[in-house]
Amino acid sequence: MSLSEIQSRIAKAETAAGRPAGDTKLIAVSKRQPDDVVEAVLKQGHRLFGENQVQEAAGKWPTFRETYPDAEVHLLGPLQTNKARQALGLFTAIHSLDRPKLAKTLARLAQEEGTCPELFIQVNTGEEEQKSGVLLADVDSFVADCRAMDLPVVGLMCIPPVDEEPSLHFALLAKLAARNGLAGLSMGMSGDYERAVALGATHLRVGSAIFGARDY
Repeated sequence: MSLSEIQSRIAKAETAAGRPAGDTKLIAVSKRQPDDVVEAVLKQGHRLFGENQVQEAAGKWPTFRETYPDAEVHLLGPLQTNKARQALGLFTAIHSLDRPKLAKTLARLAQEEGTCPELFIQVNTGEEEQKSGVLLADVDSFVADCRAMDLPVVGLMCIPPVDEEPSLHFALLAKLAARNGLAGLSMGMSGDYERAVALGATHLRVGSAIFGARDY
């Protein structure tokens, strides 16, 4: 599917949900994609991308930004505390704030650097053991703790379990965000982004639908 097709489907989903046009940001997930494939999307005018690893982003985006200085890159994958300083300089947003140790590290670095990307707290809505993310019972207190550290938390993020209806998880995330006065909802991927728009997603993370299947 082409980028313009996806954009028009998002626009239709926004209209159907009674949401303003352009209310939802499309993050093109460019992890593990060859540079020429990513550049083809940049040449179409798209400027918001997502990466899963600090190292891969560091090898790719400083060069792209020389030609496309307005390109924004969001970190979608897990962040190790030892890569946090590097992440601060690379990303405009981090969608995977998932534990107190990382929050404290980011708060310390933000004080030192005088800047911090926008932060989304990753919530483990399916309470899956193998998945990172804050557990449901801990979300409210974790949001409060992050705010007390002056961290720029703008929203919540989730990755629903593969074998469950994603809409249930999107609705739950929206409820948690509203309860905590957070406007941002990072939810919805290639297979379910229209359902995510219907439930209030502000950021969609779409990779394979834009770039095709990845070579692992």
